[in-house]
Amino acid sequence: MRHLLLSFVLVLAACAPRGALVMAPQGFQPPIAETIWVASQRGLSGEHMPQPWYSRLDVSVPVDRGPGNLAYPRPDGDPDSQFLISGGGRLADATAFRRAIERDLARHAPDDRDIILFVHGYNYSFAEGVYRTAQLAHDLQLPGIHAHFSWPSRMKPYAYSGDRDAALYSRDGLVQVIDLLAQARGRGRIVLMAHSMGGQLLMEGLRQMALSGRRDLLDQIDSVILISPDLDLRLFRSQVRAIGLLPDPFIIMTSPRDRALQLSALISDEPLRLGNIPDARPVADLNVVVVDTGAFNTGYGHFNVADSPALQSILAQTRDLDRILPDRGGSGPDLIGGAVSRVEQAVQVVLSPAF
Repeated sequence: MRHLLLSFVLVLAACAPRGALVMAPQGFQPPIAETIWVASQRGLSGEHMPQPWYSRLDVSVPVDRGPGNLAYPRPDGDPDSQFLISGGGRLADATAFRRAIERDLARHAPDDRDIILFVHGYNYSFAEGVYRTAQLAHDLQLPGIHAHFSWPSRMKPYAYSGDRDAALYSRDGLVQVIDLLAQARGRGRIVLMAHSMGGQLLMEGLRQMALSGRRDLLDQIDSVILISPDLDLRLFRSQVRAIGLLPDPFIIMTSPRDRALQLSALISDEPLRLGNIPDARPVADLNVVVVDTGAFNTGYGHFNVADSPALQSILAQTRDLDRILPDRGGSGPDLIGGAVSRVEQAVQVVLSPAF
């Protein structure tokens, strides 16, 4: 039965259309566009690169779409219904990347200078990570500027262990990129957001900062958001011990009904992954916020933040976590619909559709 389930999931994943970089038609002026600052440790053919390379890509967001929908482009590129590349290009080096971000931030209002870095998960192409970052920025109405770290996924549904190795290969590069963003940020905040297997990479990067004496860099990270992290609980706790004081808030978005993580736990011969814990008790001794999004499950329930319009609407209204935590002066669960409670050191938030 286990082999049949795995084969079924792999066939479904293999049949899904893949995203590729497709330019918008010449002369097209996108009514909606998101600028994505990209640092990549893979070549465009997927090969591992020894050092990150950098680019700026402008992504045209189609007007004819509903929230939560991510339509990868066909070769002919229909800007009305598909995400497309509408501008940008490769940057010379890390210094050019940092300076370009500084110039971009200077054009923003003083209260809109956050830098949000997204790290993709398992089985992503370079283009898919860029489009996903643009979709999250647009649908969640994320402030500031938006960056993406692309690690060398093999882009094959059966290459799970290969992707995990590729993520770990990219630890040094991720730390370098976070350091560049910290240098560029000025007075804005740095928010690190990772999905699925990208959560393991991000945690390894934070651990590496601590072990290499970069507490100065760790202290510049204002918030971490792990979305459906595909991460062993024991490994996570070991990483936290090495990191020490965590960025605050440190948010873990979970769904006990996440079928992708159920499969990952099956492959790993474990009962659970961090992203599908049933409540905050397994991490109750840590200063973290566990947000259960299971009531908004869409598809496999593995990326509700990106796929559920109802959840996006709630999150777009509560960007500042203090607004929903009563012990931090917030207004409590009435704002979001659901329940907020403290479990020892952790805060547990169970979201439900708004009233």
